[in-house]
Amino acid sequence: MKKEEEHVGFVESIKITLLASRAFWIVNLVSFGDGIAYFGILTLLTRYLGTDLGLGVETASLAVSCFTGLVTLSVLGGGWVSDKLGVRKALLLSLAVILGGRVVLAMCPGLGTAAGLAAWLALIVMALGYGLFEPSVYSGVKEYTDPRTATIGYGLIYSIMNLGIVVENFISPYLRTEEVFFSIGGHSVYGLGLGIDGVYWICAGVTLIMFLGVLCFLTKKVDERDRYKGPDNKEKAKEQQAEPADETWKDRLRRNLGPLYDKRFLFFIFILLPVRTLFAHQFLTMPDYIFRCYTPQVSAKFEWLAGLNPLIISICVPLVAALTKKVKVLDMMLIGTTVSALTTFLLVPGPEAHRLILYVILFSLGEALWASRFLEYVADLAPSGKVGAYMGLAGLPWFLAKFTTGLYSGRVLNYFVPEGGVDHSGQMWLCYAFIAMISPVALFLARGWLQEGERSEETEGAAAESASAVEAEAGASGTSASQSGSEASASAESAPAPVPGEAGTAAASAQPDKNAE
Repeated sequence: MKKEEEHVGFVESIKITLLASRAFWIVNLVSFGDGIAYFGILTLLTRYLGTDLGLGVETASLAVSCFTGLVTLSVLGGGWVSDKLGVRKALLLSLAVILGGRVVLAMCPGLGTAAGLAAWLALIVMALGYGLFEPSVYSGVKEYTDPRTATIGYGLIYSIMNLGIVVENFISPYLRTEEVFFSIGGHSVYGLGLGIDGVYWICAGVTLIMFLGVLCFLTKKVDERDRYKGPDNKEKAKEQQAEPADETWKDRLRRNLGPLYDKRFLFFIFILLPVRTLFAHQFLTMPDYIFRCYTPQVSAKFEWLAGLNPLIISICVPLVAALTKKVKVLDMMLIGTTVSALTTFLLVPGPEAHRLILYVILFSLGEALWASRFLEYVADLAPSGKVGAYMGLAGLPWFLAKFTTGLYSGRVLNYFVPEGGVDHSGQMWLCYAFIAMISPVALFLARGWLQEGERSEETEGAAAESASAVEAEAGASGTSASQSGSEASASAESAPAPVPGEAGTAAASAQPDKNAE
């Protein structure tokens, strides 16, 4: 059965996924709704805190940075809680917590002097809720798909989430402003003028719908019925958790902190920190930059500009992955980070709408080239049995990028682009572009050293394959000998052939590495 699952074709996998269980599609719809609600809030959060609540751009940037950083940290503990509660309970609890935080955040303009404190409290509550929500969603994909459709299931939920972001960014200007939303044949449709707090109330409403949907449709019966029940899952989990009997606490610490001893891995993930700051600037610096430097016609459609990124990512990431399968991951990382960093120089000459649009498009294409290959390279660097530890540590630089960027982005913006003052935004983006260029330049200089690590991994893999082949040949010889013996003596029919069994075990143990690639 396992072999049949592994050899299901791509088209057949899509058909199976589209006909997947109710629970799987409920999780996807929740992800779609969260794409609307989470990014509907995050896209305007710096502007909301700094202007609507009067906290100032520096405090607002710090608050948003702390919020996004706390989301990343909360996921570390939230994954453990999600496993303990199960997908359904974890989704209900997390959505209830997030809903409470979003309601408080939307109420802030009417709270007077307590608005700032309430906003901080709301952000903390939402971040803790997301620490449980994110792992429960991805656990849902794992729980409600089988080995034939798991890969497509993860890709689908990522695309659906980005589709929710696109929908939110398109509708948000209509809800927020009173400007012309669009014109057809001389007739103009104007926005509702609800303001940012109005958008936040809509996001809270979407969250309530998500909660009720899980409560009413992802029932205990549906959860139990649609969960994939693989063979001997519990026994395999026990085997994976087993520790050597003679292992000391030092050995255990080294085993659990294995990635910290890998110099190439640490260099690789942390050298991407400079270019990752550009991604943090998209929600920390870009909103106030556009509102201060561009005309009201452009700023009124700010969400449309922000929506170009997820739209391009949704389309290009699977295409790039399919077209560049044979290109080395490190080469794609180098090309993609170079495009992302160089694109920032488009903003140096000064604020012009056409260059801003071109920047967003090219920056998104650069992200599509390298961001999807990052985890693939991390998985390739990780030794067998350590992929999870490497993946967990790989998220640390993104947390650092979000947190540290917020410490200075507001102050830098006020210095180069003071509200109502002289615009020196080109100098600001020039500084950020040079900072981002550190990543591709360092990757280029260290390319040979990093590829040595790849070659050593390939050599070890080839040696393992050779050893398996030798065992398989020995197994075949043992089988032939057993067959010959059976012809001479009927009692030999029940004689075991241990070597072929060992070869099969070696092949099975090598399978996770193949899947990781």
